[in-house]
Amino acid sequence: MVGRIVRTADFERVLALPPRSRSAHFAAHHLPDAPSAPKKPAKASAAADLSTGDAPSCPPPVDEVPKLVLEGCWLGTVVPKRHARRAVTRNLLKRQMRAVMQDHGGSLPPGLWVLRLKAPFDRTQFRSASSEALRAAARAELALLLQRAMSPRPPGPPAGRALRAAAA
Repeated sequence: MVGRIVRTADFERVLALPPRSRSAHFAAHHLPDAPSAPKKPAKASAAADLSTGDAPSCPPPVDEVPKLVLEGCWLGTVVPKRHARRAVTRNLLKRQMRAVMQDHGGSLPPGLWVLRLKAPFDRTQFRSASSEALRAAARAELALLLQRAMSPRPPGPPAGRALRAAAA
């Protein structure tokens, strides 16, 4: 099962890296790490104030569970309004991103994944906001994107250093 990235800090960490794979409309970013723990401290004094302070309680809330060594994939989706104006289209693209990630989740390297829409689909080619043709085109392109992302990255200098060396 693929989890969801919900914290802004996790999105920022992943998007700070260059894309692992690109296609005409999408980019896939990857960080081999687990989601960050929440910064809020656990409220231990609340149980002592209750008359049932010693009684057995429910499991701790999800935010208070200690961070474990986690294996698996977490997905974040970025579909900006400037590339998909209608909410129907944005929702369709997000559903396709999640579905393709579920299909390829077991074969992808574990960690945080962000799939980002980087260019709009042609409105003259896909007239309807939620057409079957748009759904099929997005799904095929996302599948190809994740297949490319599964291949190991070749070692090399960071992009900034390579650009500075080429300019000199």
